[in-house]
Amino acid sequence: MKTLLVAATTLEVLPLTNKFKKDAIPLQKVIALDEGVDLIITGVGMVAMAFTLGKIFSRKKYDRAINMGIAGSFDRKLNLGDVVQIAKDKFSELGAEDGEKFIPLDEMGLGVNCVLKPSFTLPHLKTVEGITVNTVHGNVASILTIQKNLNPQTESMEGAAFFYACKQFKIPCVQVRSLSNYVERRDKKNWKIDNAIQNLNDYVINFLYKK
Repeated sequence: MKTLLVAATTLEVLPLTNKFKKDAIPLQKVIALDEGVDLIITGVGMVAMAFTLGKIFSRKKYDRAINMGIAGSFDRKLNLGDVVQIAKDKFSELGAEDGEKFIPLDEMGLGVNCVLKPSFTLPHLKTVEGITVNTVHGNVASILTIQKNLNPQTESMEGAAFFYACKQFKIPCVQVRSLSNYVERRDKKNWKIDNAIQNLNDYVINFLYKK
């Protein structure tokens, strides 16, 4: 089975690349970790994710793709450092405003599915619902609005675009995230990025290599 691991940044997969002694990972270029696993660093955001995967999948076939990264959590019942899988992701900003109301693109009759799901699941992980955003939330008013409208548990900047690209090329896909911070006014002293990244990589390495 040929697996593509997909991450937005080298930081999010640093323990993994250290394990395989891979340094200076180039952006948007596939590298082989071993015979069965490739890795691609796409860059941050939906555009970089979709563009990079479109290039890769148009010339190379994979049996499955795993998006691994960190995420912010709206859900205070989840612990920072928890590793979760995204059961449903949504392009939360894709649509139109009508006064105070937001109309998703799919509800406008434009034939675009804004809600996307994985095609397989990973063992021993909580499932959560996420949104994909261009601007991560850090304003109390916008946080309350998105919670009222969609009630997401997590947010990332790439997840739904990853699902979208995989589904266009019929690549089985799943998204695994580790929670680095709660969604609130930005306060880096409360963030647990190093712990989240280590837990994320420990899970993926165990899933791939210690069955």
